[in-house]
Amino acid sequence: MFVIKFRKIFYTISIVLIAVSLYGIFAYGLKFGIDFKGGSIVEAEYSVAPSVDAIKANLTNIDLGEYSVQPTGDKGLIFRTRSLSDVERTTLLSDITAGDTGASIKRFDSVGPVLGEELRAKSAQSIFFVLLAIVLFITFAFRGVSKPVSSWKYGLVAIVALLHDVVIPTGVFAFLGYYQGVEVDALFVTALLVVLGFSVHDTIVVFDRTRENLHKNNKEKSKKTFEEVVGMSVSQTFTRSINTSLTTMLSLVVLYIYGAEATQHFALALLIGIAVGTYSSIFIGSPLLVTLEKWQKDK
Repeated sequence: MFVIKFRKIFYTISIVLIAVSLYGIFAYGLKFGIDFKGGSIVEAEYSVAPSVDAIKANLTNIDLGEYSVQPTGDKGLIFRTRSLSDVERTTLLSDITAGDTGASIKRFDSVGPVLGEELRAKSAQSIFFVLLAIVLFITFAFRGVSKPVSSWKYGLVAIVALLHDVVIPTGVFAFLGYYQGVEVDALFVTALLVVLGFSVHDTIVVFDRTRENLHKNNKEKSKKTFEEVVGMSVSQTFTRSINTSLTTMLSLVVLYIYGAEATQHFALALLIGIAVGTYSSIFIGSPLLVTLEKWQKDK
């Protein structure tokens, strides 16, 4: 199949995407939301569409330091500030609703810096343990496969593909944070975990078909090479993987366009992650098995 035949082209595409993503991560970093760094977020809705500049001009009774104001919906604004005391909170709410008797506060959330730091550490831990659990599961599930590629190498390939699926969306959000001020929050971590589960599911489907075809190949004493068996397995699962991902992504596109402001970035992270995960399951995971098998032969 063309996926296996032209695997070096797909490797190159992934290497370029990963390199650009890593550049964004290390050069710009992620713009953490209040979930991770602590702070306050206020969502206000007005009776008349407000002017951001006019609202900012009202914020004269409190020193907010660095803060942001973003429109939401037709008549709403979202304010992100440092952590506020009770007195500062009251003053802020009074300032942002001044002059509009129909204004209302729809949401006020506050996270302390200690809790934010703890959430950041636990988010990293959760991703690490998910990756560890996945490689252990795949190694166990494919323990009956030893030739020509050992079972633990299936797990290794899956981890490479999953790291690919985490790094690229993270890099995209690093660029979005730098150029558009997009922040990452707990929902972003949730999206990454969902992507890991979705991606490994696709990868295992192809690996499982490879295992079945290897057993069938041995039983029938066929002379098909490992490369041919893997290529056939990818061909047999290609349409299923693409259709499953497309239907999921269509739902996410609708959620991103018509969903609430609070879930837009969550939907975007899932969209990017699932697209990249589908790519890695088909064009990276299985071809890597062939590459490993060829390296073994060369040795």
